Amino acid sequence: MKVHNKVILVTGAGSGIGRELALNLLAKGARVAGVDLAPEPLDRTATLAGREAHAFGQFIADISQRAVVEGLPGQILAHFGAIDGIINNAGIIQPFCRLNDLEYPTIERVLNVNLFGTLFVTKAFLPHLLLRPEAHIVNISSMGGFVPVPGQTMYCAAKAAVKLMTEGLAAELIHTGVRVTVVFPGAVATNILANSATGSPRSADGGVAAHALPAAEAARVIVRAIEQNTERVFVGKDSAFMDRFYRLSPGYAARAIANKMRGLLPVAQP
Repeated sequence: MKVHNKVILVTGAGSGIGRELALNLLAKGARVAGVDLAPEPLDRTATLAGREAHAFGQFIADISQRAVVEGLPGQILAHFGAIDGIINNAGIIQPFCRLNDLEYPTIERVLNVNLFGTLFVTKAFLPHLLLRPEAHIVNISSMGGFVPVPGQTMYCAAKAAVKLMTEGLAAELIHTGVRVTVVFPGAVATNILANSATGSPRSADGGVAAHALPAAEAARVIVRAIEQNTERVFVGKDSAFMDRFYRLSPGYAARAIANKMRGLLPVAQP
């Protein structure tokens, strides 16, 4: 689906990959419904959009709240008159610790934002997308959605669920005009750690932030996938490599990652 003149929703549009997705889409002539938790980050995205800011609609919503999300289609349709695509980008990581040390409120928040938020947005907009001549759904999973990362077990579980939900949805919609893409980013330079309010100084990427892909490049790859109707996208060489490595030898790949993360995890609690 070519994005020019299309209306596309982007969650988490106030920072990171979400902001770069919005800017990329606007530059290509799309109209963007940007969703985030607060107005200030969206205002910054609009400022960066410059002359294209007139095509950027700002919508404040907590995607983990189903009732709030169910009100979004009406707001966006009233603003733009149509909706042609959604990009479920918003997500948070967990504090960098073992599952045994992770509190239930944190577990619930990670699942509510990463999994249920993606589900709520997809369910809310799918009936409207099915009415369009062509439409597109993009769900952002993670490299952690297909390979285990110690210290991010519940984040990985949520992203693995997003992976399979998206692949199942793609199969269900194969005879419709709605195409579906699942995205597996590796290390991308964003402020997800700060936005997740984890209170942890450790990095979920295992210390590879210096080699992380710029968020603008990640956005370019994702938008290209929409325009080429690509079903699966690995963002970054690390994600593509780990996909091949894990399929070749799951046990060896898991042990390699566990060894890499070992020094970053706090001492195990009894």
